[in-house]
Amino acid sequence: MIKILTVSDVTERTLYPALDAHELRKVELILSCGDLPPEYLASLVNSIGAPLYYVRGNHDIRYDTKPPQGCLDLHARVVTFRGLKILGLEGSMWYSGGPQQYTEQQMRRLIRRLRPLIWWRGGIDVVITHAPPRGVHDEQDLCHQGFKSFLWLIRKYKPRYFIHGHIHRSFNAPSERISIIDATQVINTYGYHLLEIEDEERRS
Repeated sequence: MIKILTVSDVTERTLYPALDAHELRKVELILSCGDLPPEYLASLVNSIGAPLYYVRGNHDIRYDTKPPQGCLDLHARVVTFRGLKILGLEGSMWYSGGPQQYTEQQMRRLIRRLRPLIWWRGGIDVVITHAPPRGVHDEQDLCHQGFKSFLWLIRKYKPRYFIHGHIHRSFNAPSERISIIDATQVINTYGYHLLEIEDEERRS
């Protein structure tokens, strides 16, 4: 089993008290879905001692000059961690022309360019993004709309998990974060979320 800590959008002062020392030591991988200070990501790596992969959100304007130390930018890449194939896609829907903003057409083209890489790597198990898929956890204003091309990605490659941030919500239970599209769990990781992936869930 792999225990993964996922984070996005807000620095959680309650993160460490919420996880007792025993649970914290079990975290093997940290995934960040954007809009977090680079210092916060570096502090998670230093405190937990696990590798951290991230995608940038639409407010991560300091990463060009001050990237988070000891962390890996996963945008438009597929990496393998303990047999899990993980794809990252940064940014939000275009709304003001700022950094990390994409039109639907731009995101669709980006995903199409990644298809040979996904095929060569034998598919994907986990996708991390900043924005959600269209119609799943998203909102109606342009900034917070999800991408239709993410729905295509889910249905084409059937990842086990699609993890996003960007949509600020309060949750009373972890299950409230999750929606199901076919066989894929779509998870809003606003704040933080703990994910456990059993060995049999990983692709051979």
